[in-house]
Amino acid sequence: MFLVGICLSVGAAEKVDYIKTDWSFKGLFGKFDRASLQRGYQVYTEVCASCHSMKYLSYRNLSEKGGPEFSEAEVKAIAAAFEITDGPNEDGEMFTRPAKLSDKFVKPYENVKAAQAANGGAYPPDMSVLVKARGGGVDYIYSLLLGYEDAPSGVNLDDGVHYNKYMYGNKIKMAKPLSDGLVEYSDGTIASEAQMAKDVTTFLMWAAEPHLETRHQMGFKVIVYLIILTILVYFSMKKIWSRVESEV
Repeated sequence: MFLVGICLSVGAAEKVDYIKTDWSFKGLFGKFDRASLQRGYQVYTEVCASCHSMKYLSYRNLSEKGGPEFSEAEVKAIAAAFEITDGPNEDGEMFTRPAKLSDKFVKPYENVKAAQAANGGAYPPDMSVLVKARGGGVDYIYSLLLGYEDAPSGVNLDDGVHYNKYMYGNKIKMAKPLSDGLVEYSDGTIASEAQMAKDVTTFLMWAAEPHLETRHQMGFKVIVYLIILTILVYFSMKKIWSRVESEV
């Protein structure tokens, strides 16, 4: 479970190489792995959502093209499992109701003060654009999730602080969030630490850049267009100059 999402930056950490893995969405033709996105949402819901919000996402986004692409019925069921505070009603009172597709993801805390009070004064950051907000992007997030180790000799840690070799300063207040078998994937995939880290990082990448596939497709079309245009211009210029040469 994510106990605290904000970390302690104590000095500059030595430069380390992040753990590398194959990301399906990298490159000109990159696309998100739908199964990984759906598993990543499961990891976020069961592990991260108790502390971390995703305030820019609505439940309807989970069914949109280019994302996890849950069916509309599945997303309605997902949303209905959460309670939303709404109102006021005709009596001027607030009330709770099941979430709808148009609602934003339910936040774990009412406000910043409540989040800090529950996490020893630290504020768990919103995860909506976390991948874009951290240097190193997906490689950094993935490495951080797998980077918990026993502190080296001579390194003293305060209570509630943990050692992570990929964290700036190597000290972080978020306890190790993942362990083998922590969740039970509905598709039967083995939930190893590395698999869960990859899936939830993939989900966070999509949350931060939901139109990535559309952008890649547009980029490919532009490149094809430019190639065709270049060929046409080349033959046009060749024809024009051939006439000039023949006159001379």
